[in-house]
Amino acid sequence: MARLLAYFLTWTTYGTWLRGDDRGWAEIGDDGVTGYAEPDPERVAADRDRLKREPIVLSPDMRQVIDQAIRDGCDHRGWRLHAVNVRSNHVHTVVSANREIDRVLADLKAWGTRRLREQGHAVAEARIWTRRGSTRFLNSPESLATAIDYVERFQDGVRFEGQSND
Repeated sequence: MARLLAYFLTWTTYGTWLRGDDRGWAEIGDDGVTGYAEPDPERVAADRDRLKREPIVLSPDMRQVIDQAIRDGCDHRGWRLHAVNVRSNHVHTVVSANREIDRVLADLKAWGTRRLREQGHAVAEARIWTRRGSTRFLNSPESLATAIDYVERFQDGVRFEGQSND
């Protein structure tokens, strides 16, 4: 059995990457398995109509704040941050942690949110992130190296094809 080396986590900002998006999107099936789904313009339109506020697009200053918050959160928890890339509408991290994957995702999102609010970039009631996020287990040196390389060098239009949670 392969040993867990790290987690590859991705999460999006509120309202910027809706279900049905033609850039690709993930859907959780009845069996709990996440798979990529086909573009669905009607679903995007329906989800856009349900938004309670404008989508959150991260400015360069906000991106720096979140980057540092993630670094500080990992340092505080004793987690090893292998890579982080904060984009205008999503965040990628590769982290080794001694907690379950969903808790690590929630903690990193919370650190970013708290810092944005502390520094006046977001009001208390504004949701910054979408629910959940993409979580992948990295169980081999190759999958870890591929995820780090992806986060650090490949973003626009490149899909990560490393190991999933299957």
